[in-house]
Amino acid sequence: MFFDIHAHVYKYTYPVPGGIELFLTPEERLAKETELGIHRSVLLPIVSSEEYMPQSVGEIIELAEKSDGRWIPFCNIDPRVYSNTSDAPIGMLLEYYKNKGCRGIGEVMPNLPLNDPRFQNLLKCVEQIGMPLLFDITGRLNYGYGIYDDPGLPQLEYCLDKYPNLLFIGHGPAFWAEIGTLRNPADRHGYPSYGIDEEGRVPYLLRTYPNLWFDLSAGSGYNALKRDSDYAVTFLHEFSDRAMYGTDLCHREQECLIGNLLIDMRDSGKLSRAEFDAIAFGNAARLLGV
Repeated sequence: MFFDIHAHVYKYTYPVPGGIELFLTPEERLAKETELGIHRSVLLPIVSSEEYMPQSVGEIIELAEKSDGRWIPFCNIDPRVYSNTSDAPIGMLLEYYKNKGCRGIGEVMPNLPLNDPRFQNLLKCVEQIGMPLLFDITGRLNYGYGIYDDPGLPQLEYCLDKYPNLLFIGHGPAFWAEIGTLRNPADRHGYPSYGIDEEGRVPYLLRTYPNLWFDLSAGSGYNALKRDSDYAVTFLHEFSDRAMYGTDLCHREQECLIGNLLIDMRDSGKLSRAEFDAIAFGNAARLLGV
C-alpha cells in the first residue's frame, strides 16, 4: 500500500550514548515494512557526522541491489567533501552514484546555512545532474544536525528561486513548524501543539514554487497534520500532487502513525481515493520513474 520516501537502514550498527538502539538492520527493516504495509522504500544514507556515524553510500547501493527492486538507493554527499571549498568537484561524485543506480540525494542535513557557499555548490551540482534532493531543516546552528534557515525560511525561498530545475523535498521540524504562522520563533525547534492560526510559509512556498515537494515522515510531518485536523484536509487537498508518505524510522521502538492517519482520512471521506493513492505511493513512483 505505501511507498516510503524516507527510510534508513544500517547494515553495520554502532553503540550510542544512553543505550538507545539506533537504526534498523536490513532484517528489522523488512519486518517493519510488513507491519506497516510498505511495499517499496527509498534508502537514505547518512553522511554528515553532526549526530550520527557516517554511512557508506556503497552500503546502501549494495542493500538495494540485493532487494529485487524493493529498496531504491539515494546517494548523499556532504558539501564539505574533497576540499571543504565552494568549488569542490561534487558533480563528479553525483554522476558516479547516478550511474550506480541512485535516484536522488538525501537525507541532506549538514549543520550549515542554506546560503553557505559550499552548500550552494552542492545545490548547483545536483541541479545540473538532475536528481531530487531530500533535506532536513533546523533552526539552530552549531547544535545537532540539519541545514540552517531563519524564521520564515528566507534562505529556502532564495534557493527555490535560484535553482528552479532542482526538485527539493522538504522535511524536518523547522520546515513543518511553519505550516502555520509561528507564535514564537522557538517553536521551530520542536512540534507546535497549537492549531493553525494563519497559513505559514510552507504553504506559501509550495504555492509559489512548483519545485518544492515534501515528505510526511517522522514526528514533524505527523504533527503538522495532527495539530489541526481541519487545516490538514485543506492543505492535502491543495498539495496532494507533491505530498509523499515517509517513515524516517531511526530506532527500533519508534512509532510510525502517519499511515494510520492517512487511512483514517481516506476512510472518513476527508481524502479522496485518488488523493490518498497519490500520497501513499503514486507521487513517489512518479517522481522516481518506477
